Formats: sequence, structure tokens, C-alpha cells
Amino acid sequence: MRWGFVCQYTGILVFFLGLTLILPAGVGAFYADGSTGALLMSAAVAGACGMALFLIFWQPKTEYISQREGMAIVALGWTAIGFFGALPFYFSGFFPVFADAFFESVSGFTTTGASVLTDIEAVPRGLLFWRSFIQWLGGMGIIVLTIAILPFLGVGGFQLYKAEVPTPMPDKLKPRISDTAKLLWKVYVLFSVLEVILLLAGGMTIYDAVCHTFTTMPTGGFSTKGLSIAHYDSLYIDIVIMGFMVIAGINFSLHYQMLRARPLAYWRDPECRFYLLTLVVLILVVSFFINGQVYESFGESFRYGAFQVISILTTTGYATADYNQWPAVAQLIVLTCMFFGGSAGSTGGGMKMMRIMLCVKFCYKELFNLVHPHSVSYVKIGGKPVSGEVISSVLGFLALYMGIFVLCSIVLASMGVDFVTSFSAVAASIGNIGPGLAMVGPVGNYAEIPYFGKWLLSWCMLLGRLEIYTVIIFLVPEFWRK
Repeated sequence: MRWGFVCQYTGILVFFLGLTLILPAGVGAFYADGSTGALLMSAAVAGACGMALFLIFWQPKTEYISQREGMAIVALGWTAIGFFGALPFYFSGFFPVFADAFFESVSGFTTTGASVLTDIEAVPRGLLFWRSFIQWLGGMGIIVLTIAILPFLGVGGFQLYKAEVPTPMPDKLKPRISDTAKLLWKVYVLFSVLEVILLLAGGMTIYDAVCHTFTTMPTGGFSTKGLSIAHYDSLYIDIVIMGFMVIAGINFSLHYQMLRARPLAYWRDPECRFYLLTLVVLILVVSFFINGQVYESFGESFRYGAFQVISILTTTGYATADYNQWPAVAQLIVLTCMFFGGSAGSTGGGMKMMRIMLCVKFCYKELFNLVHPHSVSYVKIGGKPVSGEVISSVLGFLALYMGIFVLCSIVLASMGVDFVTSFSAVAASIGNIGPGLAMVGPVGNYAEIPYFGKWLLSWCMLLGRLEIYTVIIFLVPEFWRK
């Protein structure tokens, strides 16, 4: 393990983060909201620290990055940007305790959308812009962005890509991983521009349209309004945001194929079909249960039920309704959506549809073998057998995911947090969703969670964003041995 190279690359990430702070500082200066000083001070600190790390640990160009080094760079890099991204919040004085500032920063970069703010609209626009912008950066991934703009990484970049991209089977669209990263970012930017235009057409201001686009495409969910999307009470805006949440939950390699005049790529992909079918079924079921009990007409039930199911299943976390007031069965379905997540290769969090689908197919295969013990059967995706190595990886991930979820829920409950809040807060954090149930529901926040609980949930957010293994591997003794 070349720790010098790991620190050098982390320095590059921190320095880049310092440069990105200039944009929200400009927004703060434009609105003269008093946030410019905190943002520029943070930019200077991040830039200086990043440059110092790079120079102190500078090494000649490397042609290879090992898998352990890739994991170390990603885990350390995301922790570092969470720390330095918290500085504007802390320096501004709106987050007097650093634990709150760090929680908000990690929630942004991991596209979780959980917040400790109790009065969002009182926060300066420059800070709210930064809060949205870090979700947009985190959506496609700081590491992937850096690979795209730093081609000197060469062939070793694939280890970083594998460690950071949220998918069990990362796809290389181009032979060079830097070219793949650039293509993904081009698709990401294209959809972002399109959403801004459509939101402007719906009556949003340019500021709100950009901020909500920055938090829709990465399935983040931060809003500039205290009531989230419910503030606008607009069917048009609901439809636009629902559409882009669905888009963000689909594997971005399929969007690339669609843009290359292959629209049937969506239908031919079994995971995409499973994802869309799951959305349709859950929307109809939730709409059925809230119709007549919460809303008078089925049209109204479908509108609010569809928005919340899409928002939670894609792990965006926007709200147009308080589902804490829904019937218990509808709340249970919403809670179940927290574990599903988007497709592999999307910006969504959660377990990912690919893993859910593989797990269902594996269970069916085991049942089939009980009925036909002498048969030879395989788990197949798209007509092709899936290797036992991939199946083992998926089952191991699901076991770790649920084990960590149960353990963290118990730890949070031991701090005096009620059961429903503990259960849903951990599910929402490790799934990178944001709102949960009870105290952390769609009209609540995480302000009342104990400080140690906020550090715990911040760790859960990083676990979920980096697919468990990249973070948990540091607790394995073999990782530290030669």
C-alpha cells in the first residue's frame, strides 16, 4: 500500500473541492446575502490543504493503482471532502456545532438529503446553492469526475472507478476508463440542462430551477424550500421532477445508448424492466390504500402516491405529502422502498434493483432445485448465466447491508431515540434517501438526533454511497497486511 500516493490523490480531490467553492461564493456575492466570506475562507483552506497534501506526498506518475489503494483513495477522499465541504456551513455560523455541519456536508455529497436545518429559507442563498451543488457533484461521483479530467491516472483509474461507481458490475463504455467517465458526465450534464429548462417553463426562478436540478439528477433531495416540492403545489412541476427522478434511477449507460439512437435499450435491459415494473406496481398499490382515506379522488391519490413512491424508491427524498399521516400499510410500503433503490449504474442509492433481482432469481433457483434435485439450473440475467462469484458478492453485500442496518438501529435506539425513528433514520441514511418516519419524516428533520447519533448516521451515509465494501474493508485485519 503506497500511502503517499493515496494522500497525494486525496490532496487533488480537496484542492478541486476548493475550486468548486468559488461558484457558490459568486452566487452569494450576487445576492449580497453575507455568505461570500465563509465560502471564500473555506475555498482558501481547502485549496491550501489540498495543495499541501499534493506537494508533500508528490510521487512520479504511476501506471497502476491496486485494488486496495483504489478503495483507500475513495474512502479517504470521500471522508476528506465531507470534512472540507462542511467548512462553509460551520464558518457561516448557521451550524454552530461541527457535527451538524459535517452531517449536512456528508448528507449532501452522498446524495442522502437528510438535514438538520429547521428553517431552510432563513439560510443565505449562497450556502443553499453550495448545499445543492455538492449533491450534484456527489451524484456522478467526485472520483469519477476527477478521473475524467485527470487522464494521467492511466490504466489504474479503473480501480478507482470500480471502488466508487455504485454498481455490482461496473460497465466500461469505452476502452479507456477516463473516456467512460467523460461520457457519463456528458449525459449527466445534458439531462441537468434539460431539467433546468423545463422547470423554468413551470414558473420556477432560475435560482430554484438550478438548485432543484442539482438535487434531482443525483437523487439527492435537498430543496431551497422548507416544504420541499410541496411548496410549489404544481402538478406540472411534480410531473417534471417525477420524470427526472425516474431517469436518474436508470443505469446511465442505457441513457448513453438511447442518445445514440437506441431507444429499445431500456426495454431490452432486464434490470430496467424490473425497475419500471416495480415502480408501477408500488405506485398503484399505495394509491389504492390512500384513496378515500387520505385523498378523496383516485387522481389525487395517484398524484401524491406516485410522487412519494418514486421519490423514496429512487432515494431522492423530495416530499409533496406527509406520508406519516398515511395508513400503516402505505407507510410500510414506503419503508420497503427505502431498501430497493435505483438501478445499478444510476445515481440512486439503496441495495440496487440488480441485487434485488439476482436475489429473487437465486431464491427461485433454490426452490426449483428442491423440486428437481437432479436438474442443472443457473441464475440468468438477459438469458446469460450469472457467475457464482457475482452471486456470492451480491448475497454477501445484502447480508452485510442488513446486518449493519440492524446493528446501527440498535445503537441509535440505545441513545434514547424512539424505535420507529431509529429504524427509519438508519434505513434512510444507509440507503441515501433522507427522510424517514416519525421524528425524521418528510416534515421533520435530524436536528434532535444526539450528536453521536449524527456521527453514526454520517458513517452510514458513506457506507451506503460507497457500497459498503469500500468503507467496511478498513475493519478487516487482512487489509492492513502485506
